[in-house]
Amino acid sequence: MIKKAIKTGILSFGMSGKVFHSPFLNEHKNFELHAVVERTEKKAHLIYPNIKSYNSIGELLADPDIELVIVNTPNATHFDFALKAIKAEKHVLMEKPFTVNSSEARQLFKEAKKFNCCILPYQNRRYDSDFLSVKSVLDSGKLGKLVEFHLRYDRYKYTIGTKASKETPVPGSGLAYDLGPHLLDAVISVFGKPLEWRKNLGHFRPKTQVDDYAHFHLLYPEGLQVFITMSMLVAESQPAFILHGTKGSYVKQRADVQEQQLLEGTTPSSSLYGIEEPSKHGVFTSLSNDGLKIHEKIISPKSSYMRVFDDVYNTIREEKPYTVTEKEIIQQLEILEG
Repeated sequence: MIKKAIKTGILSFGMSGKVFHSPFLNEHKNFELHAVVERTEKKAHLIYPNIKSYNSIGELLADPDIELVIVNTPNATHFDFALKAIKAEKHVLMEKPFTVNSSEARQLFKEAKKFNCCILPYQNRRYDSDFLSVKSVLDSGKLGKLVEFHLRYDRYKYTIGTKASKETPVPGSGLAYDLGPHLLDAVISVFGKPLEWRKNLGHFRPKTQVDDYAHFHLLYPEGLQVFITMSMLVAESQPAFILHGTKGSYVKQRADVQEQQLLEGTTPSSSLYGIEEPSKHGVFTSLSNDGLKIHEKIISPKSSYMRVFDDVYNTIREEKPYTVTEKEIIQQLEILEG
């Protein structure tokens, strides 16, 4: 039996719509990029001539052909728009942060079950080459018993941005809610629920109204210490992953290779897509029996966010469990809430 493609509508055609969703929906054989909401400028048709462009979210949700809705609007609107989509009996793919608090998330999961819809978190960074290399090292056992896991995301942006949804004190604004969902999801996907955690926020840019620094310290069984750091004031980016174990250490630079390639116009079907530069590969360091350091370069696997859409299809059409669980999202939001 041939299963029909999932006709999909995107609620916004800003950066995430143009870069992280449309190229994959356009190329994936099991999806059809059907419609988008463009309130002012109509530009989507210049890239996708057959796409429908609606003036409002209500119009898009009223389209009976749309089966899946991607909620990629400002953080504070996620709950309301996802709830409307569910009540319109649409499946939902939810951008990060899933919602701005755990109680909203619980309500959405409950409503989705009531309306027999899937509500699926979009955690694309699980398919970054840098994170996949970290997982491969952990799975290999090279590190021995893990002692410390450091994960960070650095930017340098001294001036205050123009987006009110990110730079004014509305629910879900600030750096912790911007980057925290990525980093917390990475940790929770590997180690599960922490025994305890602490959150510290900082406000360092002149006249900033939101946090521009965030740090989470998570404690796991057997004494494993996990440190997550985000900053908008790092002029020289630090390694994104530093792992220390009883048998060695692994250091890995961040490699946003997919994002950069997508911004430059490289399509997901390109043979070069998702391949890291050799200079970005991580290094595993151990000591020989006579105390000499041994450095081993770990080649990162080719990666693709197309796998997110594979997961979405497998859940909606094949009824397979989704990669990111409800429990993981609730845990992530509880930590963000502090």
